[in-house]
Amino acid sequence: MNNIAEQLKKIILSASQDLNLNVDENQISLEHPTDFKFGDYSTNVAMVLAKQEKKNPIELGKSIKNKLEEKMPDFIEKIEIAGAGFINFYLRTDLLVKLAEKFNYEVEIKNELSENGHGKTMVIDYSAPNIAKPFGIGHLRSTNIGQAIYNIYKTLGWNTIGDNHIGDWGTQFGKLIVAIKKWGDTNLDEMTIEDLERLYVKFHKESETDEKLIDEGREWFSKLENGDEEARKIWQKCIDISFREFDKVYKMLGVKIDYVHGEAFYQDMLTSVTKEIIESGITTDSEGAKIIEFENMPPAMLQKSNGTTTYFTRDMATIKYRIKEWNPDLMIYEVGVDQDLHFRQVFKTAEMLGWMPKNGFVHVAHGLIRWKNGKFSTRKGDTIHLADVIDKAVEKASEIANKSLIGKDLPKEQKDEMIKSVAIGAIKFNDLSSDPRKDVIFDWDQVMSLEGDSGPYLQYTYARCMSVLRKTQVKEQKNINTIPETLNNEELALLKEFYKFEEKVIEASKRFSPAVIAEYLLSIARKYNEFYGKHRIIDQKEEDFRIFLTRTTASILEMGLQILGINTIERM
Repeated sequence: MNNIAEQLKKIILSASQDLNLNVDENQISLEHPTDFKFGDYSTNVAMVLAKQEKKNPIELGKSIKNKLEEKMPDFIEKIEIAGAGFINFYLRTDLLVKLAEKFNYEVEIKNELSENGHGKTMVIDYSAPNIAKPFGIGHLRSTNIGQAIYNIYKTLGWNTIGDNHIGDWGTQFGKLIVAIKKWGDTNLDEMTIEDLERLYVKFHKESETDEKLIDEGREWFSKLENGDEEARKIWQKCIDISFREFDKVYKMLGVKIDYVHGEAFYQDMLTSVTKEIIESGITTDSEGAKIIEFENMPPAMLQKSNGTTTYFTRDMATIKYRIKEWNPDLMIYEVGVDQDLHFRQVFKTAEMLGWMPKNGFVHVAHGLIRWKNGKFSTRKGDTIHLADVIDKAVEKASEIANKSLIGKDLPKEQKDEMIKSVAIGAIKFNDLSSDPRKDVIFDWDQVMSLEGDSGPYLQYTYARCMSVLRKTQVKEQKNINTIPETLNNEELALLKEFYKFEEKVIEASKRFSPAVIAEYLLSIARKYNEFYGKHRIIDQKEEDFRIFLTRTTASILEMGLQILGINTIERM
């Protein structure tokens, strides 16, 4: 929370203690009333303490209010009691203006935000598309949410490290090598990601009637593990082909991840990590295998009976490497909810080994993406390719632009770039505006809406602000002295929303949810559009102040969309 909230909590604590109330700081919570007419901050502390002290909450609230007014800070205009004992605080208008001024010089608010995580390091594991398969829609969530969380922590001043943990090892590569050797009808150098996917699907179809293929796959993976030259060459080609595809998608999405470390990267560490874990005494033998047992969870297999390692072992080696390389305070894994048990086992093992404390790990487990009429198709070999979804979004954005005459005055190249930014922004926002743990409904009408809760709506609002700013003669604004004597409801609603930006970024970091910022930006956009629809801005006596509101709105939308990884558009 910002300094105002912290100061309020301190004076509430002090006032309660002055009344000899047995109060703990954790009992004092502050919220923003949904209607600003009920104040800027509200606390239910009187209701909480009344139950504890067996007193009337309204009467106790009045007593606390009286004490608060004796030591009321100068940024509070008034305090009121409402409902069953809520204590509501109203901030002074000149303070709200002062707080909003920071957004006119973004460096000021950015420096203030960056103080929150100074000296701390966070590693986030996200995206992780599958080698030899086109970038599927299922990996969109991990990529989008992971990048947004990365941006949130970076904004808050953390040393942030993004690590793309690619699944480039395992028995599936033995199967793929067999398929390439048997049915690959083109030079490997000329193969595409679609060719690799087709061959992998063919292997599984053929293996249903030819069980020998499975044995051949195992044999070729064994060769790969043992460094066979041909196996290694084919494996590397599959990785190169895959990354050509991934890089194209990342470029379209505007995503750049700091490091890419496949599972194969950790192969040389597996022996020492396995030895360390066994010597720690936390493993037990089970039919020749080494397992780790937990309370209230199934055991995890560290080493198979034939001495080979597992996916679990490789994730333990990954943690060991990240600790040694970056010594993070926090390690976040943005991976699907289906991996929940696996990561609980991994994190618990790291805690048992003393590698990192329990609160040093977070699994942000995202839900599925669904059509509004059900799940994406799961027929064998039928994946939803992200590139196809992006192409469809561009097509939809073009239709909207042509029907609504949006961008009619823009040169073709600029209009095409605008349409692409709208399309990508729409897909991203549809994903990010929901709590990561919930399934996302993919409804084209909602995704591309210029009026609803969508990315294009925010981009359109930003473009509207920029249009107003291009028309005004009022330029640089700092130390605003021309506050109208009486503000209308729409002006007040905006002013009382601006200062929450920092709180929302911090809340998003604590909840690991970009949706907090998305909802806040929608609130700002709705309030600005209501203000814009009811009041003239240019050539009015209040023009200075209304331009200030417009410029602040634009600045907040720009910073917020930047955190979400969505482009702003100056002209639509």
